[in-house]
Amino acid sequence: MNPGTISADLHGKTKYQAKITVDALLRRSGSGTYRLRLIHGYHGGTELRDFIRAEYGRHPKVKRLLLSPDGGSTELVLREY
Repeated sequence: MNPGTISADLHGKTKYQAKITVDALLRRSGSGTYRLRLIHGYHGGTELRDFIRAEYGRHPKVKRLLLSPDGGSTELVLREY
């Protein structure tokens, strides 16, 4: 894991709880934070994954989304390395 990446495990959270968590991480992210790695899983369904991609795909602080090959996490790219 890169030092400029913050990970958050969202398993078991509702969409509301996930939004509160991600919004707090975005507010606290400083100049040394390049990415937020959001682990949402996919075996229990894709509701959180779809929510994160829809909600933060156009967020002003997010440059782009990186989708994991297995579909279990999404990275919000805030700055390029």
